[in-house]
Amino acid sequence: MDKKKVAVPLVCHGHSRPVVDLFYSPVTPDGYFLISASKDSNPMLRNGETGDWIGTFQGHKGAVWSACLDTNALRAASGSADFSAKIWDALTGDVLHSFEHKHIVRACAFSEDTHMFLTGGFEKILRLYDLNRPDAAPREIDKSPGSVRTVTWLHSDQTILSSCTDMGGVRLWDVRTGEIVQTLETKSPVTSAEVSQDGRFITTTDGTSVKFWDANHFGLVKSYNMPCAVESASLEPNYGNKFVAGGEDMWVHVFDFFTGEEIACNKGHHGPVHCVRFAPTGESYASGSEDGTIRIWQLGPGNTDEQEAPIANAKLKVGANDVTRKIEGFQIPKDGQAEG
Repeated sequence: MDKKKVAVPLVCHGHSRPVVDLFYSPVTPDGYFLISASKDSNPMLRNGETGDWIGTFQGHKGAVWSACLDTNALRAASGSADFSAKIWDALTGDVLHSFEHKHIVRACAFSEDTHMFLTGGFEKILRLYDLNRPDAAPREIDKSPGSVRTVTWLHSDQTILSSCTDMGGVRLWDVRTGEIVQTLETKSPVTSAEVSQDGRFITTTDGTSVKFWDANHFGLVKSYNMPCAVESASLEPNYGNKFVAGGEDMWVHVFDFFTGEEIACNKGHHGPVHCVRFAPTGESYASGSEDGTIRIWQLGPGNTDEQEAPIANAKLKVGANDVTRKIEGFQIPKDGQAEG
């Protein structure tokens, strides 16, 4: 009688190689969107709520390690092993800009105001591109002590956060001066770093640990040891009372933020989980795995086998008319196109 109801996710097929990064847009007038990065070199855009495929960005010639959307979900970006980062029109799939690098681009991020674009990778250089002047040379911050693994913006684009592939710690950079203003110390390399939706917390994973830091005073708020090596974690955006984590054991775990107690354990992936992210509404979260699939899990009481089973293992198919409808309904505001 006490048997837990099994969570059955929406399974999103389409990638032919491991899924290594996921990114949700904020909620826009047209809903919210999910972009995925994969070693198959083709980032994919989906409806964030249903998981329905919208489009594939084609043009990279190597594994794509990072993918993101701007605040309005009008542009996408990707960083690749082909030594380039690309900015895409998220409505048409066209390449707007391609920024050449001298080595693998491991991470990229749009600034919150959408005017700047940040990259990092094997060159140990953070590059800031002005998207209002994309042909201008980027500003380079070359003081990273190691190969860059993750990057993100915080403090209304006044601070940059980065972590390294080959050493512990998270570095916080003053955008104006290009100097490190704080280092959050960790024993192992930080594989995932996320700024909470309200800007209060930084969620990091290193080794078998999930840590939550005060994003303004930089103190360690919580640190929990996981049952295995974890690669990614995400904090529930509305109440901040739960977090999800995924890693080597192939499971997606849900924990209580305040106690660290495991609330749920979702099984279904057939390879290590490389990335987990909460949707901006907090109602669901997505996981990307070595098995090449994305799984979208519902948070809460609706998460039962009876409700979700009919579509759980169905390959998501979107007809041409559906895609046209989605793109037609995903309009650029009348006040003009996104600058670029």
